[in-house]
Amino acid sequence: MELIAHVQGLTAIAIGIIIGLGALGACLGIAIMGSKFLESAARQPELVPLLQGRMFLLAGLIDAAFIIGLAVALLFAFSNPLIAALKTAAGG
Repeated sequence: MELIAHVQGLTAIAIGIIIGLGALGACLGIAIMGSKFLESAARQPELVPLLQGRMFLLAGLIDAAFIIGLAVALLFAFSNPLIAALKTAAGG
């Protein structure tokens, strides 16, 4: 029983790391992309419509990567496969 509690505690820490680093990475990625977009728009204003479409596409992909990490964290939070494997190995 102590082993299951230990796994649950480490899983909670891992969930926090997954969500925290994922959010930090997504924020930094979108911030850097936005600054580069503004720099390129200032240099060549005639390319703004083309660059804007690509920027929004990449913003969606960056957010999608964070959402996938969030889904994995929720998987571990609500139906932890590690605990199921421990219960199976313990015979109960």
